[in-house]
Amino acid sequence: MVPPLLRIGTRGSPLALAQAGELRHWLEAAHEELAEPGAIATVTIRTSGDAMADRNLSEEGGKGLFTKEIEEALLAGAIDLAVHSMKDVTAGLPKGLAISCLLPRADPRDALISAKAASLKALPKNAVLGTSSLRRQALALYAPRDLRIVPLRGNVGTRLDKLRSGSIDATILAVAGLRRLGLASPIAAILDPAEMLPAPAQGAIGVEIRENDGKARRYLSPLNDKATEICIKAERAVLAALGGDCRTPLGALATLEGGKLVLDALVIRPDGSDRLAVRREGSPKEAAALGADAGAELKARAGADFFAGLAGKAGR
Repeated sequence: MVPPLLRIGTRGSPLALAQAGELRHWLEAAHEELAEPGAIATVTIRTSGDAMADRNLSEEGGKGLFTKEIEEALLAGAIDLAVHSMKDVTAGLPKGLAISCLLPRADPRDALISAKAASLKALPKNAVLGTSSLRRQALALYAPRDLRIVPLRGNVGTRLDKLRSGSIDATILAVAGLRRLGLASPIAAILDPAEMLPAPAQGAIGVEIRENDGKARRYLSPLNDKATEICIKAERAVLAALGGDCRTPLGALATLEGGKLVLDALVIRPDGSDRLAVRREGSPKEAAALGADAGAELKARAGADFFAGLAGKAGR
């Protein structure tokens, strides 16, 4: 049996497999030899984050739990490419690995899912909002609103099932994930970033390789979307400057407007009581510097006590 030319490592959730399928589609379209049967293999890897579906990730090690085992397989040579939701990728990568490719970004915004309201403002008093994202929790409470927040983990289908069962009144999920799974029909409203600023790199699929793997790099080179790369570079620079992980409620969204990069970023207390926001505008060539500067300002303005007491709280 002829071994595959490329092995894609991915989590086994429906969304992760859909993203791996999207990468496979792009590879097959770009390279005739990869469209041959058996040329690409998909390797499913169970991560620590998947195994801890009933626990707070912030207590166990943060968002890196969704990439750790996949990156270990990549370093060991068991796979050639690791496909990730970029919002799950830590600010610093393991030595010897690099993000070589970013596919064209899908809609980065969040969506409200509820049968009881078409907006966050319209949710009834004491409505139960299910989320395990500190950012979504805090921004939902910022208005302020009389909402009761309950933890909600699991894959997208599991979360929608809990909503349909009536155990919660509403939840907030990424538009990109819902659309990739063909589950956009329950969306009650797509939330304006002015109200619900997305997580850094939300909606983007990144492909990680061994830095010295020239073959993988060549295969991925024609797939990389430059506009997405620029925006993600700025957003992840904010994350890095803040030392961001799933304990830190922060948002960042960069857009290209008329040849200019516009970056919005914020940090917010988990109870929504205080929010600090910044905006940067400049050349796309300065994406990393603009993000680092925005993150440094937020960090300085927030001070040491802004996120006090976050240990043990829900994340992502």
